[in-house]
Amino acid sequence: MTLSRRDFLKVGVGTSGGLMLSMNLVGCAAGVKKGYEPETGEWTPDAWLELTTDDQIFFTLARVEMGQGTYTGLTTLVAEELEVAPEAITPRFAPAAPEYRNPLYKLQLTGGSTSLATSWEPLRTAGASARTLLVQAAARVWEVDPAECTARDGVVVHPNGSDSIRYGRLVELASKEELRDDVALKPRSEWKYIGRQRGRLDARAKATGTAEYGIDVELPDMVYSVVTRSPRYGGRVASFNRSDVQAMPGVIDVIEIERGVAVVAESYWKARKAQNELTVEWDFSDAFSMSTDQVFDSYRKAADDDDGGSERSEGDFEEAADAASRMVEVEYEQPYLAHATLEPMNATAWYQGDKAEVWAPTQAPDLGQIAVARVTDLSPDDVVIHTTFLGGGFGRRLTQDFIEEAAEVSYKTGRPVKVIWSREEDTRHDLYRPAMLHRMKASISEGAVTGWHHQIVGPEILAWYVRNAAPAQFPWAPKFMYDTLGSVGVLFEGLATPKDVSAIEGAVEYPYAVDNIDIRHTLTDPGLPVTWWRSVGYSHNGFAVETFMDELAHEMGKDPYQFRRDLLADEPRHLEVLDRAAQLAGWNSPVPEGRARGIALFKSFGTYIAQVVEAGIENGAIRVYRVSAAVDCGQVVNPDIVKDQIESGVLFGLTAALYGEITLQQGEVQQSNFHDYPLMRQYERPEIQVDIVDSEENPTGVGEPGVPPVIPALGNALFALTGQRQRRLPLKADV
Repeated sequence: MTLSRRDFLKVGVGTSGGLMLSMNLVGCAAGVKKGYEPETGEWTPDAWLELTTDDQIFFTLARVEMGQGTYTGLTTLVAEELEVAPEAITPRFAPAAPEYRNPLYKLQLTGGSTSLATSWEPLRTAGASARTLLVQAAARVWEVDPAECTARDGVVVHPNGSDSIRYGRLVELASKEELRDDVALKPRSEWKYIGRQRGRLDARAKATGTAEYGIDVELPDMVYSVVTRSPRYGGRVASFNRSDVQAMPGVIDVIEIERGVAVVAESYWKARKAQNELTVEWDFSDAFSMSTDQVFDSYRKAADDDDGGSERSEGDFEEAADAASRMVEVEYEQPYLAHATLEPMNATAWYQGDKAEVWAPTQAPDLGQIAVARVTDLSPDDVVIHTTFLGGGFGRRLTQDFIEEAAEVSYKTGRPVKVIWSREEDTRHDLYRPAMLHRMKASISEGAVTGWHHQIVGPEILAWYVRNAAPAQFPWAPKFMYDTLGSVGVLFEGLATPKDVSAIEGAVEYPYAVDNIDIRHTLTDPGLPVTWWRSVGYSHNGFAVETFMDELAHEMGKDPYQFRRDLLADEPRHLEVLDRAAQLAGWNSPVPEGRARGIALFKSFGTYIAQVVEAGIENGAIRVYRVSAAVDCGQVVNPDIVKDQIESGVLFGLTAALYGEITLQQGEVQQSNFHDYPLMRQYERPEIQVDIVDSEENPTGVGEPGVPPVIPALGNALFALTGQRQRRLPLKADV
């Protein structure tokens, strides 16, 4: 391409803010359209970046922001290579589209602490590709070698060091360029923002109330709905007093939907008031009806009848057990847990005949499309999902039942409708972290652990999630095949769908040097809906593994820290965080009277973390004074966010350790709100120290790894204090 300076100036002067550069970014979305539309200035959002002639830069964020920091962290990756400050980029949440699917799950979901890890190279490559095209365009104008030009702070600088052209004036020209060579990413020594960027790009919007969450959405002519659901999972509506409620002021309609009875009204409070007068008779013939004790009885029976499928086998545990001088056998229980997100479930749906739009705080917008298609006459392609900020997710918003309800109500009323769950509904109709049972055995001979046996008993999550996940993989499939696709996904787990590791993760990665290892999973599902919960299987396996390690240390008369250390000679990253946490906590120094320390170590989502908890008992209650954490999460993009996430994981885990328990009576959840499902309060917050390993490894997750080790570390501290071992959660002060 030949372009004179005069022609370049005509292009620069004759264009305005609507023109943009839409690039085919190496390593990112496939099939992205090149060029821009000079007549309309509109861009089809199937690429990561949009650069306009008035120097605006938009970044399409394919992962949701639910407090974990993707809004800032992923933008920083692009900014680093694009040579602009992160604050110069405006992130926008991605629509549901195949280009934005998580490469690990082949679905457009945010979970598993994978956002940064899966975006590390693609987004840096996106920024570098844009920068390279802009530099090439400027070099062509100046008729110089692009290698002699530099980019910084949103401009390309001439080799003479004084002349420059801002990005906006290069947009049209750059859109006609092609990458000449493989894009080179900046070396670590030249990073300006990665590892140094602090603060959050969404902080101002959240502090000023301008950030839009799902519950904030308002539409013209919008109505409100609340749903009365069966108190037992699987219950069906037999009858209800529709006419009585329909006659109440402000009530628009009272309709039966798949999950219960929906009251539709002019305002939320009118809908809620009318709901109080609603009487529903339920058919419980096919409903879940077990109590908590019956759930664990069923687990024990299943464990007795079947020791489960082998998940990891090394050496010969039975032979080690036969030769052992001592055997240690224990059992651990963990209850069902709710997510208790600050923002309860909600969604706004607008069925418009030939299409539907949904505004929702969802972790999986493509599954939201399937949820809408299920309850309307539309196909997934006819559904637009507008993702908002999320007031907490923790895995709960991976399941789209709240979107399905809103879509069905809008479909049956023909109105834009917002469905809001109350806190009580959010607690009693959650999809829970599974209750689990663990049977542990260890053989000891000549002062050493010679065998390790771990039998995990409980359900897998895939069977509950695949209902919409499988159809999302095949959006072209007719709706009558949706349930079949889900069944096939479960039947051919590991082939048609990824292997479900939700029950065993963390357990099979047992890092300690023991010759004979036998890890098994006995699959049993009582029938209560379950889903992912912050740190998923790592949460319950972390408690079992690290509590049992502590028990073995005391059984053998060894210091719990040194005992672990001796078994990690071949695990340098585990060993480093263990040493750092012990040093940070002053492990060998005395503690104040009435206190004790406990230690735990666990790797989850690729991140190594060790924690020391200092705790005591005050006024008949457990008190956590201090948590010292050392974390190796690879290369750090934003140190403040890493610390924030480890701290929040610690508090989340302590809440579960101290208070978390969903109990059942004849299939009904007994908890309803924060008075009987409490969260840790501000006055209970311990001092938290976080030591981050300076690493050059690729980044790993930080949103969840803070949870698993803090629970056993607290239990181990309480044992050191009281001499009483607690093997069932939540922990108690008066065992």
